[in-house]
Parts: sequence; structure tokens; C-alpha cells
Amino acid sequence: MTNINKVKTMTISALLSALGILIPMIFPGIKLEPASYTLASHVPVFIAMFISPVVAAFVAAVSTLGFFIAGFPIVIVLRAMTHLIFALIGAFILKSNKHVFSSIKSTTLYGIIISLIHGIAEVAVVTYFYQVSSMSELYYEKGYFVSVVLLVGVGTVIHSMLDFYIALFVWKPLQQVISIPANGRIRF
Repeated sequence: MTNINKVKTMTISALLSALGILIPMIFPGIKLEPASYTLASHVPVFIAMFISPVVAAFVAAVSTLGFFIAGFPIVIVLRAMTHLIFALIGAFILKSNKHVFSSIKSTTLYGIIISLIHGIAEVAVVTYFYQVSSMSELYYEKGYFVSVVLLVGVGTVIHSMLDFYIALFVWKPLQQVISIPANGRIRF
């Protein structure tokens, strides 16, 4: 990678990180008590994934700070930290298979797999907190299956898929004007 591309990649990483910090602070959230979802919070991480594993890891780690700075409870901050897992896995898949975004079918399958990984990671974090009795009473009133498996797990998968498609919608025209090497080029 040339020095100019390195500077461009660092600049784009910084911009995506800034968005990752700002989104939890200013975007509205959807509350399905006891769970909550911040609209578009995964979009910078997904776009970073489309670029490279290094960019994905950096943006996922920095965007976790957005949740911390915004004053979210520690369980939500740690849920955000799990974005490192799906971001790295997704970025490495794109790096090793340049044809993932060559059709709607393979793109959708990729999105579902990444969203499932995302949901499982967040359920693992919330399960820990649920087990050590440090969750709000609403979690315990609705029970583990409803609160953790359905609201956090299935809710995260749905939220992740929505943000994935938003990221694709944003990335498709951007990939034409951003002149850096990227692993996820949309071809359909």
C-alpha cells in the first residue's frame, strides 16, 4: 500500500470511528424493554469491515468508546465491544473471498452469518450479567428466554441485518469515489 493510500485509509478509519462515537450519543434508540437498540450504530463498523480487518478492528474498538462516553450501562458497552468479533470475522471473510458481494444471494447469506455471530456474542455478554444478577428487574420479570434470547439475541440479529443493508446502501456509491484498496466491493 502506498503512503497516500495509508493516509487515506487512516483518515477514513478516523471518520468512521468518529461516526461510531457520535451515533450512540445523538441517534435515537428503540427500546423494547428491557432491551434497547441504537439505530445505525453498526453502520460504521460494517463499512470498516468492507475495507479491511485492521480498519474493522480499529473502528469497532473506538466505537465502543461512544457507548461508554454516552453513559450507557456497562453491559451495553460490553455488548458494543463484542462488535470486534463479528467485525474481524466478517472482514477476514471478505479478504479471503472477494466475490461475497457479487450477488444478492451471497451478500444476504454473508449478512445473515455475520448477524448471527453478532447476536450470539451479545447474548453471551448479557447471559453473564443475567447470571450474576446485575441486570435491571425487567430482565428477570420477563425471564431469560424472552429477555436475553429473544430481545437481545433475535433483536440483535434483526438490528444487525438492518444496519448491514444501510451500510451496503451507503457503501455502494462510496466505493466508487474512495480510492483506497477495499476487500468488499459490491458488484451487483
